[in-house]
Amino acid sequence: MASNKPLGAPARTAEASLRPDRNDAENAVRTLIRWAGDDPAREGLLDTPARVVRSYEEFFAGYREDPVQTLSRTFSEVEGYDEMIVMTDIRFESHCEHHMVPIIGKAHVAYLPDRRVVGISKLARLVDIYAKRLQIQEKMTVQIADTLNEVLQPKGVAVVIEATHQCMTTRGVHKPGATMLTSRMLGAFLSDSMTRREFLAMIGRTGLGPLSNT
Repeated sequence: MASNKPLGAPARTAEASLRPDRNDAENAVRTLIRWAGDDPAREGLLDTPARVVRSYEEFFAGYREDPVQTLSRTFSEVEGYDEMIVMTDIRFESHCEHHMVPIIGKAHVAYLPDRRVVGISKLARLVDIYAKRLQIQEKMTVQIADTLNEVLQPKGVAVVIEATHQCMTTRGVHKPGATMLTSRMLGAFLSDSMTRREFLAMIGRTGLGPLSNT
């Protein structure tokens, strides 16, 4: 049965209500320190559990925000503007859901308005909300594009994300400098090659040709 919960809304399940408290989280960090082979009671590590938990509160703040609500305030007085709106190089830091190590990159977001627009800061905010969760890049790309499409109902949406993944630059295959590129094109950006090329030119990606949809 399909859920009626708005796309990207914070969890409101019984499991979410059983969220561990701060003390549980700090004890979990102490356990990891002992597992790594060190003593959480030594001077240099005494405050580490509290620092880690505070950092995680910031890293994963996106779980406490509703992306649909963030885009809820729109404007219709745009004096007939109907060309694409593009925000490039929205830098973000996320964390890989497989290894919980950083994903660092930038997003390019565009849409073709159909009567309604949002303030430009909301596009950056939308990226941050999804980035500040445990993620895989493909899913994050889809979430940003689909939320923008759901709320604004524009003529088209395009999202391209470029990122480096420390799960493959600092461990495993050890490939520093490797960049992953994902895209999602909806509406006119998918059906009209000229619109898509115009967007790719704006973000400096003309040499790639049409990107495959995520």
